[in-house]
Amino acid sequence: MYDGVEVRATGLSLRGEHGWAYRDVTVAAAPGSLTAVTGQAGSGRTSLLLTLAGRMKPTSGTLTVGGATTPRVIRRLAALGLVDGVNDLDAALSVREHVRERTPSPPWNRHRSERAEAAFALADLDLSPGDRTLARHLGRERRIRLGIALALLDRPGLLVLDNVDTGLSRDRRAALTATLRDLAGRGLTVVLSCIESDLPEQVRLPSPDAGPPHPTPDTEPPGPDADPPHSSPDAGPPLRVPGARPGPPGPEETEPGHGADDRDGKRRDDRDEGGGR
Repeated sequence: MYDGVEVRATGLSLRGEHGWAYRDVTVAAAPGSLTAVTGQAGSGRTSLLLTLAGRMKPTSGTLTVGGATTPRVIRRLAALGLVDGVNDLDAALSVREHVRERTPSPPWNRHRSERAEAAFALADLDLSPGDRTLARHLGRERRIRLGIALALLDRPGLLVLDNVDTGLSRDRRAALTATLRDLAGRGLTVVLSCIESDLPEQVRLPSPDAGPPHPTPDTEPPGPDADPPHSSPDAGPPLRVPGARPGPPGPEETEPGHGADDRDGKRRDDRDEGGGR
């Protein structure tokens, strides 16, 4: 069982150098719930997920995750599943090497092995933690499920994952949703993003060409010379995300937080002979 956390946001907004990533968003996710953030590409889904997980700081509004209100503390409670462009799997590393990198402290003992086996089972991943398949040879669904398994190694209270509908057929999307629903049933709070969803709990973000909603109480509406809203597929201004490539963490973001793909240190020396580069 997991100790899921409550996620509450009111009037949450994020503005970058290219305009608003998202504005005036309300989120109410109970512990052990499954919530979908839906919207078209460029609507701010990814940026909102990263904010909820403590990897981005909002411009205005309030956010509370498990009673925590600062990104540094929220990062300790939240884990990232696969978020494209933020914590991508390393194509040159095997499944086994990804697991070892997420549990770097020696020794690799029986307890760590059992924890990894349990995480893979909960993610419904049909591979073992010792599998030598390179990430580049994994299909989309397996990559998503591996991202879930790696995040579960941290025993988080909140799991967020992005673009769960990308590259999957309808039946495989349903299977993945069933896995996430099972995790929520075990107490974990799960927030996912996709274009459309039939989940009862949803946060719908407006299309980027629909124009911004009414101004939030803490912000002024953009003037006629303001930059247009950002409309990249990853949805959001180019803000640095703690734990993301490229570049080392800044002075205020030295703690990687759960679920971030932090590989700034040296690679471990226990590479598989069959891992290949």
